[in-house]
Amino acid sequence: MTAPANGPAIVTVTLNPAIDHTIRLAELVPGTVHRARSSVRQAGGKGVNVAGCLSDWRRAGEAPIVATGLLGGSNAATFEEFLASKSIVDRFVRIPGHTRNNIKLLDESTLDTTDINLPGLTPLPVHMAQLRAVVASETVPGGIVVLSGSLPPGVPSDGYVEMLASLKKAGARVILDTAGPPLREALAGPAETLPWAIKPNQEELEEVSGESFSDINHMIRAARAICRRGVGLVVISRGAEGALYVSERAVLLGVAPVIAVDVTVGAGDALVAGLVAALAEDAEPEHVARLSLAFAAAKLEQHGPNLPNREAVLDRMDLMKIERLDVKG
Repeated sequence: MTAPANGPAIVTVTLNPAIDHTIRLAELVPGTVHRARSSVRQAGGKGVNVAGCLSDWRRAGEAPIVATGLLGGSNAATFEEFLASKSIVDRFVRIPGHTRNNIKLLDESTLDTTDINLPGLTPLPVHMAQLRAVVASETVPGGIVVLSGSLPPGVPSDGYVEMLASLKKAGARVILDTAGPPLREALAGPAETLPWAIKPNQEELEEVSGESFSDINHMIRAARAICRRGVGLVVISRGAEGALYVSERAVLLGVAPVIAVDVTVGAGDALVAGLVAALAEDAEPEHVARLSLAFAAAKLEQHGPNLPNREAVLDRMDLMKIERLDVKG
């Protein structure tokens, strides 16, 4: 595959996708019987969500987004229909069985969502080899690859490390969005295997750093330590408090205006999609922050892994508050 002249090739990888089953309840009361107000099933998984948002963002004539990973062949139709509707290139490896379901209980009285994530399918070594071959075939120098989400059962916690090494060797720019042991293992490798960017939340960064942050400066110092090891950008998502963008060049605090929404699911994945879109433009740090926050804000007004039109996203960029922080240490 060769890089398109009208923008870098973009590939998302989802090893442990899920069908998101969102059930809306008037009120969630543990230990009682509930009657659902509505029930919706959608193709999900972090990389799938990222691909969906990026496909909505790309202009006509630009190269399509490529999505790959592991899918259970028995219920792949849900994903096939979604990917086709977005004109996303489907390079998923089918394996025997059913892709897992993740249950999301939305309490309309508080707008809180309770997630019940089921275990995924266990791939065989041959399936992982097939996936690595697909990723290699879609990777080009200067291309962007997003590795997102948890690892499926049976894949060791260093499951992303080999993929990172081969992607970096091929000249790809890699964004890694995972947590816990897989993130820790990925960051423990040598500089030549480290991702270009990571996007933990505060709790995930504390876990991988082995520290409990006393204030925002403490958080920034932990992120900078990761940057000094060779990661180009650490983006710390902070929910309603916005996001921190930490690199060796700058430390930015980005905050979106308050938006009245009833579902916050997928905002973090939209933030990653915005990072990819900005990286594809080789944008300056402030533009990276503005565009990624605008993606997340725009997503909050949409159901499912969708963005409004490109102009609506761009209109939100100027509403983002970006502050450059001067933090020592």
